[in-house]
Amino acid sequence: MQKTIQIEIDGSTLKIDIHRWARQSNGSALLTYKDNMVLVTANMREEAKAAQDFLPLMVDFRENTYSAGKIPGGFFKREGKPSEKEVLLSRLIDRPIRPLFADNYNHDTQVIAMLLSADFSIDYDSMGIIGASAALISSTIPFSTPLGAVKIGWKNNEYFINPGQDVLKELEMVLQVAGTEQEVVMLEAAGNEFSDEIFMEGLRRAKEVIAKICQAQKELLNPDKMVVASKPEAAALVDDLRDKFSAQIRDAIFTQDRVLRRLKIKAIQEEIMQGKEEEEIVRIKGAFEKVEAQIFRQTLLQGKKRTDNRAFDEIRAISIELGILPRVHGSAVFTRGETQSLSTVTLGSEDDAQRLDNLNGDETKKKFLLHYNFPPFSVGEVSFLRGAGRREIGHGNLAEKSLSKVIPDSENFPYTIRVVSDILESNGSSSMATVCGATLALMNAGVPIKAPVAGIAMGLVKEGDQFAVLTDIAGYEDHFGDMDFKVAGTEKGITAIQLDIKIKGLTDEIIRRAIEDARKAYLFILAKMKSVIAVPSEKLSEYAPVILTMMIPVDKIRDLIGPGGKNIKELVATYSVKINAEDDGKVSIAAANRELGEKVIARIEAMTGSPEVNKIYNGKINRIEDYGLFVEIMPGVTGLLHVSEISNQRIRDVRQEYKLGQMIEVKVLALDRDNKMKLSHKVLENQPRDGEN
Repeated sequence: MQKTIQIEIDGSTLKIDIHRWARQSNGSALLTYKDNMVLVTANMREEAKAAQDFLPLMVDFRENTYSAGKIPGGFFKREGKPSEKEVLLSRLIDRPIRPLFADNYNHDTQVIAMLLSADFSIDYDSMGIIGASAALISSTIPFSTPLGAVKIGWKNNEYFINPGQDVLKELEMVLQVAGTEQEVVMLEAAGNEFSDEIFMEGLRRAKEVIAKICQAQKELLNPDKMVVASKPEAAALVDDLRDKFSAQIRDAIFTQDRVLRRLKIKAIQEEIMQGKEEEEIVRIKGAFEKVEAQIFRQTLLQGKKRTDNRAFDEIRAISIELGILPRVHGSAVFTRGETQSLSTVTLGSEDDAQRLDNLNGDETKKKFLLHYNFPPFSVGEVSFLRGAGRREIGHGNLAEKSLSKVIPDSENFPYTIRVVSDILESNGSSSMATVCGATLALMNAGVPIKAPVAGIAMGLVKEGDQFAVLTDIAGYEDHFGDMDFKVAGTEKGITAIQLDIKIKGLTDEIIRRAIEDARKAYLFILAKMKSVIAVPSEKLSEYAPVILTMMIPVDKIRDLIGPGGKNIKELVATYSVKINAEDDGKVSIAAANRELGEKVIARIEAMTGSPEVNKIYNGKINRIEDYGLFVEIMPGVTGLLHVSEISNQRIRDVRQEYKLGQMIEVKVLALDRDNKMKLSHKVLENQPRDGEN
């Protein structure tokens, strides 16, 4: 059934066409927003896999290069594996829609969003979420709650709705929100130390737009939704296990050591499953986890007790080690409870910056990189080591956003900075441990960050109107709780937020409470960090490259580079340095030490400078005549050293005394209007060489 709705958003129209294209999909939505066009499809397998008790949801977002009138780079000239941005946009859709499917629904489900036309004057990130909601609502898939999304920007007390890419670069806060008509389901924010009030006002404005989008989608609801059968036998099994084993399960849950807790739970499960058939074992495992969740949640809400006996606002023990890797430019180990991050900093030159071939045609360089790794041993498991997965990309991106606004600009610190966080232990919020560890490693490396940043993860357990907000959630609380709310910031304000939930939505009261408690927590952690290292180290590591910068006239860049890159290659080979020349005449030299870098600067000045009167140059004879020598004092700059200015002694034959290619010191005595030089060597025979170049 084809249908079209239109929604006015801040002076622009969002048009949604249902089942106009991709009509064999269970649900499809074509969204048009200015010149942006996104097609989103939703499909499910007709039969669920036997004994499958979870939702296998696959979400993919593809930014087709043709949408921006571009041809893919590389040898194959076609789209390959998803880019990092596509992975992040896929996660952006997955996170808000996942909690809104019907209970007990476990069919394989796939949502695919394709960018067909890209208009960079207005943001299209939210279109994937809205399109997924429209496609799912109009399908027979059991998804019935309309979902809206919007991006809000803030700068100079002004808020912007779905700002374009030219505006995004200048904003002090960017807030992405997804929600139902009444409540928030997902949000993330990043910015330059913004306040709670700025954030909450942005959230209020976002909810107004989202409510309008949700209301408009109600008429798209498919009346022939798949009915998900209840499972009374599963409920009965849960009741039976709780009656018989609740005391043992409670004892295991409240065991402090994570490994011992896991062993106790495994022993209880083995006792229950002994002698059972494989199909029954699968049902028992599902029921057992429900009993675990019930006991954990009941004890926390009614008994006011966490599994590790902490207060609701208490942070686990923190320990910090600095500079533990002697050959690394900067390093730190940050441990909070049973979560541990080894963070390292590597400093590089301009050549080490990541080149981004953006869809909008801008080829930019990224000089601050943060990579997050989650090896299997961090949770005592065994699996293959592969490339970064979606989770690792997402966690690394969050930590990078948390720190990006405090990283010094290239004018003050001309290095490419790469931070790597290897999670050595994980029991809750390794991404926020990464923020803390990365800050410490940057300060240890001597990177002059504007302010230290710390992060914390907040949790929630909610039953009806009763709820508890938890500070510094451990893995068990994350698994059986309802919320993972990560907040990072400095003493001045917030730098990043990310919220994911498992329930249908959050009220403003819970969000405000979580942010207030989070601020107290990350300020406490900042104080711990500053007690170990209060300011960045004054000196860089002896193993870090020294980067010196200089400016040369733009018209002299070609002299530095030389024909076919001859001159710059010769410098690089001779001094073992890296040299980068920008179009504006800025030259960066990355050398092993300052002395070497200054030698290169002297060579470059000689190659690209202009001759100066009374300055001494060490030049090369490139032509000999009876009346004198032609001396090249810098590349392409040659002057006549007349025979009368060669020496105080009489020279019988210039050709007998001097050879081509011989080096000779000369002083510039005069320059005429045509830059012709008068050179002299004899004036240097009996005077000091203070002005030598």
